Amino acid sequence: MFQHHLLLAYRNFKRYKSSFFINLIGLSAGLCCTIIIYLWVNDELQMDRFHQYDSRLYQIMENEKLADGIVTAESTSGLLATTLASEMPEVEYGLTASPTYWLAQSKASVKDGTGIGAAGKFASADFFKVFSYPLLSGNTNEVLKGRNGIVISESLAKKLFHSTEVLGKEMVWRNPELQNINHCLVTGVFKDIPANSSDHFDFLVTPEYILGPNANYAKWGNRGPSAYIVLKEGTDPKVFESKIKDFLKNKGEQYRTLFMRPFHDGYLYGKYENGKQTGGRIDYVALFSLIAVFILLIACINFMNLSTAKASRRMKEVGIKKVMGVRRGSLIVQYLSESTVLAILALFVAMLFAELFLPAFNRLTDKDLAVHFDWRLILGLSTITLFTGLVAGSYPAFYISGFNPAAALKGKISNSITEVWTRKGLVVFQFTLSIVLIVSVFVIYKQIEFVQTKNLGFKRDHVINIDVQGKINGNSAPFIDELKKIPGVVHVSGMDRSFLGEFGSTVGAFNWEGRDPKEVIKFQHAGINDDLVETLGMQMVAGRSFSARFGADSTKIMINESGIRAMRLKNPVGKIFNLWGQDYQIVGIVKDFNFESIQQSVKPLFFYYAPKKSTRILVRIAAGEEKATIGLIRNFYTQYNPGFSFEYRFLDQDFQAQYTAENRVAVLSKYFAGLAIVISCLGLFGLAAFTAERKQKEIGIRKVLGATEMNIIYVLSKEFIMPVVLSVVIALPLSYLMARYWLDGYAYRISLQAWYFAAAALLSLCISWLTVGLQAFQAARVNPIVSLKSE
Repeated sequence: MFQHHLLLAYRNFKRYKSSFFINLIGLSAGLCCTIIIYLWVNDELQMDRFHQYDSRLYQIMENEKLADGIVTAESTSGLLATTLASEMPEVEYGLTASPTYWLAQSKASVKDGTGIGAAGKFASADFFKVFSYPLLSGNTNEVLKGRNGIVISESLAKKLFHSTEVLGKEMVWRNPELQNINHCLVTGVFKDIPANSSDHFDFLVTPEYILGPNANYAKWGNRGPSAYIVLKEGTDPKVFESKIKDFLKNKGEQYRTLFMRPFHDGYLYGKYENGKQTGGRIDYVALFSLIAVFILLIACINFMNLSTAKASRRMKEVGIKKVMGVRRGSLIVQYLSESTVLAILALFVAMLFAELFLPAFNRLTDKDLAVHFDWRLILGLSTITLFTGLVAGSYPAFYISGFNPAAALKGKISNSITEVWTRKGLVVFQFTLSIVLIVSVFVIYKQIEFVQTKNLGFKRDHVINIDVQGKINGNSAPFIDELKKIPGVVHVSGMDRSFLGEFGSTVGAFNWEGRDPKEVIKFQHAGINDDLVETLGMQMVAGRSFSARFGADSTKIMINESGIRAMRLKNPVGKIFNLWGQDYQIVGIVKDFNFESIQQSVKPLFFYYAPKKSTRILVRIAAGEEKATIGLIRNFYTQYNPGFSFEYRFLDQDFQAQYTAENRVAVLSKYFAGLAIVISCLGLFGLAAFTAERKQKEIGIRKVLGATEMNIIYVLSKEFIMPVVLSVVIALPLSYLMARYWLDGYAYRISLQAWYFAAAALLSLCISWLTVGLQAFQAARVNPIVSLKSE
């Protein structure tokens, strides 16, 4: 029976070549898009799930109640994990580890001097017991014991020592944030981090660097590293979570509560608002999954429309089979078999296209996706292909199999109102999806443009960021003074951390006159050098900025506008701000600037004067003189700091890196929206061609009766343009709601302009009119003698 259906499918494909190729191209394009997105989605969903304790591995998170709401943080006290492990019998392992970005800009070398870039982490002794990063050498129980030990990756071992047999060898690592050089002995080598890990690092060192005696993070009131636990088998995570919720209150922290997040959820569900999980990368997974479904449905609708439109050609076939006793169910199976066979053929074509486009997709998404035929991929592709075949063939199968045999043999099957409107409804659905995608592309691109052109409160152009190394560590003032003398250098300043991104934060370490003791405010903070405001083009709302001209600035602070509003402080300049047990005088109010992504509102911030703690030096260069000035700075740096390479980044590049995900979404959405409209127009082209063929005699009669070519084009086009117009009416409010939902994720966003929607509507109408108009024009030019000869 199956062979019989295959033979019938082959004959029908051969008989209706144009419909076959249109359907094959449409389904192949839809399946190709779906395969690529499926590979990406599957990769995202499998992230961080390879650890042996995956089902019992949790990260301890904190919620902190502040005056303006609840703030969720991954950072905790450095004491939390080990304390939970010792006091809670449900905990099998508890460990502390720093975020990789802390030591992302580190250098590793065999000896003092120029090193190679290496990202590091602080991690406690049980790290390799909990996380499944296999050791190539070293003892799991010993590698992270002792302050002078270091565990390095396979790749780093080969770069430094040209071998992985390096136990006991000496090496050096340093980081500008720590301002020191650390000599260590290699205690272990771990296998390179797999691609399906969200955390990538090159070395691990003991947390004693940050959790030693008198260290800030070894206090309950301070937060920094992350805490992870493994629950014992049989422990109910919900019950345990409720048990530890108020654990910190016994440690003097009345406004902070704990909750647990499965470790593998950290990658996809990283966004929180007012203490509630509100999304993260999972939003992009959902978005592109939806796009894949949309595009596949559009391709399936093409098949439905073309199959039902050409149903008249198969009337006699259906009539004869019904007269011969073939049941309707058998006919349905036959037509579903045809659509499934076509879907399988389209799958092979789509696989070829996927292999062709995957390298470009990988470059765009920074992935390493490939078509590996494991059971998961085979099952996924089989399901998608079967779904495509059944969905595409469902309506045609039931429609064609329902012909009355007598009427079918006479060729008198008329198009019912239901059939006509169903076909037009499918066209409406196709173009509605396409228009929604087009509007989405407009909105995403305009938001990205807004981000790139918004006045952020500082000027990021022509500024370079230099890492502090060597003898500049702890004594950057002489170096900065010399930099100011270089031609082309306009301003120079320094900071104790990167300028963009989250700064250090504190909650209870400050006080001021008139403060409500029940009110909790979280301040970001950074230690800076003089001239930072001038270097970055920030504005002072009141007072002044730090300057070397004032000898007592070590007891002064500057606060931003958001901080002053949160404090409800009137006439703040000159007021005393008690910080870390010491009185500081407020000397200036900085106009708010966006140091984090504009998805977040500007947070309260204060600057304190710390010229000796600078770990980043910011240099503003005269416009147009970047190349020459950077060359002069490089020459001076190598002379001033021999043995250390001159490394810098443009501040503008650091800013762009904050929006990598948004830029990728914008580019991918553009391509997918283009593909959706092309597939939709492909189906419209096929329908228009079939309609022109079916109305050949009518066109001939109209021309004989005096109709012009424009009359003919109008008659043929209006049948297809009206559904597109209706799709515009439906799509615009839908796309408006979707755009509003997406933009709500940004604290600062564009206002939706009417022309975004008008442009999408006009583009869709123009493309559809050109598609149909081309067929109509060709039909209108046919000589009526030829068309009337057909009968």
